[in-house]
Amino acid sequence: MTRSDVLIIGAGPTGLVLALWLAKLGVKVRIIDKTAEPGTTSRALAVQARTLELYRQLDLADAVVTHGHKVPAVNLWVKGEPAARLPFEKVGADLTPYSFLQIFPQDQHERLLIERLEGLGVSVERQTELLGFTDEGRHVAARLRSPAADEERCEASYLAGCDGARSPVRETLGTGFPGGTYRQVFYVADVEASGRPLDGELHVDLDEADFLGVFPLAGQGRARLIGTVRDERAEHPDSLKFQDVAERAIEHLKVKVEKVNWFSTYRVHHRVTEHFRKGRAFLLGDAAHVHSPAGGQGMNTGIGDAINLAWKLAWVLAGKAPESLLDSYEAERIAFARRLVATTDRVFTFATAEGRIADLLRTRIAPLVIPRIAAFEGAREWLFKTVSQITLNYRDGPLSEGAAGEVHGGDRLPWVRVDGADNLAALATMSWQVHVYGSVGPALAAWCTDHDVPLNRFDWRPEHQAAGLVRDALYLLRPDTYVALAEGSGSPRAIERYLGDRGIRLGAPVPGK
Repeated sequence: MTRSDVLIIGAGPTGLVLALWLAKLGVKVRIIDKTAEPGTTSRALAVQARTLELYRQLDLADAVVTHGHKVPAVNLWVKGEPAARLPFEKVGADLTPYSFLQIFPQDQHERLLIERLEGLGVSVERQTELLGFTDEGRHVAARLRSPAADEERCEASYLAGCDGARSPVRETLGTGFPGGTYRQVFYVADVEASGRPLDGELHVDLDEADFLGVFPLAGQGRARLIGTVRDERAEHPDSLKFQDVAERAIEHLKVKVEKVNWFSTYRVHHRVTEHFRKGRAFLLGDAAHVHSPAGGQGMNTGIGDAINLAWKLAWVLAGKAPESLLDSYEAERIAFARRLVATTDRVFTFATAEGRIADLLRTRIAPLVIPRIAAFEGAREWLFKTVSQITLNYRDGPLSEGAAGEVHGGDRLPWVRVDGADNLAALATMSWQVHVYGSVGPALAAWCTDHDVPLNRFDWRPEHQAAGLVRDALYLLRPDTYVALAEGSGSPRAIERYLGDRGIRLGAPVPGK
């Protein structure tokens, strides 16, 4: 009988990130996947700014940026000509160190995560399938099938279902998957091509109710075409070939396709399970929520699930927090998933609506209105914050308390760059820590020393005030870098009360780690 702290089912980006964070925190993790090898093709492309910020904790951000492709702008096309260009570069320049859309295909992404995980001594167990599991109260008992044995029995303190939209873990838990399925069939094609849309930027055709986008890939003349079909061709998606859908890209966007490296079709759902946790089992990523690819949110949301859950599991397993801490995972993540599904559904419905009015809105009004709206700094910032996920917060969650200036408990800490250095760099460690912008009182300094809590002090500058921070206030940061407590007085008594109310003890989650 093998035993682990956490058994992870599924080695996509969500499961791999969960395994990485747990292993880094000293948790004994086991990750299995029924496939024989990592994927060589993928639909997920975008890595958003918030994911890159969080990737600093494992020194992953630079690798993703180096090996991927920065997208500087999106272009909207109407009637075979570019109608509007919206630049990303300057929109988020004062909001995040990653003020761009990063393209890094999922297959490459997975290979990077696997390499880093193996560097921590953990390998994905391939061709290993979950046959079933039961929650025994103090642990989970699971049955696995692998090439080495017909059936293996193992135990784990917790089980994480990162096993995709058809999740056997979710089916076993019986948490449902309410929602629906879009009638359109999506296709994806990785091509080598030439033409104006092959300039390294993102291009979207607004002409018809069938969505079409040209997404740049790293390398000269490489791109991914993503589109939909809704006519009689959608009735038999498995028989579709690239030639059946290529005409529009060639005629509308003037793309000259020289080689097709990969082509596939799929249907898209919009669903959220009713619970992200049931006893000692959790659901993450596509096992918990699926939605349209509008905005490139799917993979990033699954990664966010993993990071949110990882530190909580580590603290509970180390006896530094009560079991109830794990309830906050669902409380914080399910509300965001529901909002995301609703938002992407509205965007996709607009992009694919049929009829004269819908065509008028897309082809005549949108190209005129969108650039004018984007001309306003506030509108540009709102759009960038939403898509990049840096606006995501847990203000209403059970782990969020207080406010100091514009920053509330549950917020992402605002990014501030002063003299070439930024305050988010201090968040690279996976630990509780305190930030003070201005002066640190002797009582707080002594408390942080006595409790071995990192204290990061920054000289007060006008940039901090502009970001919404308060001089001399304390900001207690969670291990996943979100603000737990914002307290204007700077008194350590506020931290003691916060931790005491929740039964949390600080320090490393596992001795020696």
